[in-house]
Amino acid sequence: MDLVKKEARYKRIYSQLSDLLKKSDDSLAHKATISAVLFNKMDYFFWCGFYRVETDYLVVENYQGSVACQLLQNNKGVCWAAVIQNKTIIVPNVETFPNHIACDSRSKSEIVVPLRNSSGIITAVLDVDSKYLNSFDEVDAEYLEMIVELIKKDN
Repeated sequence: MDLVKKEARYKRIYSQLSDLLKKSDDSLAHKATISAVLFNKMDYFFWCGFYRVETDYLVVENYQGSVACQLLQNNKGVCWAAVIQNKTIIVPNVETFPNHIACDSRSKSEIVVPLRNSSGIITAVLDVDSKYLNSFDEVDAEYLEMIVELIKKDN
């Protein structure tokens, strides 16, 4: 998808989600709605969902796509890298990422965006996979970060 089209689509999605998320104060409902909208509106999203941060693992929450890994081992994979590095991680080719966790072998690229509570602590991550190499870029990062910010902060 070219950058102009991608940015226009994200703007429409952001507007739609802004309106939808006003209907509830529940962070789980927000995560479910975000996962569903993104999965169904972005044609290169193969898997889209949230993992909650626990002490020794990440546990899957709301998602759309094929069956997920229920638990992600501590300090392994892209999701943990986003938590540890405290930033959004874009992986153009998951095969080149050290300790990548392959929940579905069809996944080829990935982006993970941290979700912070009102104290700035990462409580979950938005994880998005694509069946295509090099699917994600700074436009995805910018808008997915904005979308994650819409989630109620007491999560």
